[in-house]
Amino acid sequence: MKALGREARMPGAVGGSSRVAARAMRAEAPGARPALALLLLLAGARVSAADSPTAPPLFNVSLDAAPELRWLPVLRHFDKDLLRAALAQIVWDNVPEWVLTLIRKAVWELEFFLPQPFIDEIRGMCDALDFSLGDCILLNLAYESTAFCTSIVAQDSRGHIYHGRNLDYAFGRILRNLTVDVQFLKNGKIAYTGTTFVGYVGLWTGQSPHKFTVSGDERDKGWWWENVIAALFQRHSPISWLIRTTLSESESFEAAVYKLAKTPLIADVYYIVGGTTPREGVVITRNRRGPADIWPLDPLNGAWFRVETNYDHWKPAPKKDDRRTPAIKALNATGQANLTLETLFQVLSVFPVYNNYTIYTTVMSAASPDKYMTRIRNLG
Repeated sequence: MKALGREARMPGAVGGSSRVAARAMRAEAPGARPALALLLLLAGARVSAADSPTAPPLFNVSLDAAPELRWLPVLRHFDKDLLRAALAQIVWDNVPEWVLTLIRKAVWELEFFLPQPFIDEIRGMCDALDFSLGDCILLNLAYESTAFCTSIVAQDSRGHIYHGRNLDYAFGRILRNLTVDVQFLKNGKIAYTGTTFVGYVGLWTGQSPHKFTVSGDERDKGWWWENVIAALFQRHSPISWLIRTTLSESESFEAAVYKLAKTPLIADVYYIVGGTTPREGVVITRNRRGPADIWPLDPLNGAWFRVETNYDHWKPAPKKDDRRTPAIKALNATGQANLTLETLFQVLSVFPVYNNYTIYTTVMSAASPDKYMTRIRNLG
């Protein structure tokens, strides 16, 4: 598998011993030094320093090309047989047999209900991989409601907005090898950037340069295939496809928030959005038909960050999966004055915010789009 990754400065040390924490303290630039409390927290974390996060391959996808052809340059960098086997395993292990049978029978009718250009992009990849269109559609829909994640949007003491996310998913050994950063080009320029998996046209993580950033976290409301069957034929949007549409079409933070809050969806979700100016940060809790809650930053009253995992923020996080509390503790230990993309990466590296299911970590700031950075995590 050929890697075309960018070279970028690695963030500070993750987990490990007190010596690791001390080295991280010495390595940080004075203006971006994380709080000692955060370093001690990281030193005591139960995640190994041997994680050695790496950059994913970076590809360009031209939006000026026909949808059926857009992803072919990406596919050429992967072994076709290995890719087919990986994608097939994800479908077969994620999708009940009765759903497979139903979708395969209804695939030609289903095409008319799925929005463009996504269905043509899927068809183009299927043809290149000799994969059935029904299975390719199921592969893309299976990702829609089965990702456990942590997203953070925060404002530093100077008014800069930072956005970070961990994407946690099963099939870690497969998906780490399929994770890619993509620059979507229009007229030769970067229209937006995102992180995704090969064979998947949606985005759970993305950035529109100098406008906004967005991530999506699953909101667990029933079996995903029930949501798909109930809502897809009403022409509702898949969750991650709406992120791509918003990145492509929305010209501002406010426009993005409106589209993400109001567009009917096939399933519930949390959308986390960051802008470019002070107080432009929000968590949108979505029902299928509209917003259940809008939770903005409120830095004037001390709420300089928002943490969203996979549970409604107004309810206690379940003890068996409380990533919210450790993230909040790590942010408070960092301090608003010390917030940077590097320290945000460290916050997202605290156990169990970072765990054996974490596929990748992305940190980004729409005001500084060249600093968009994804790292593949290597546990699991």
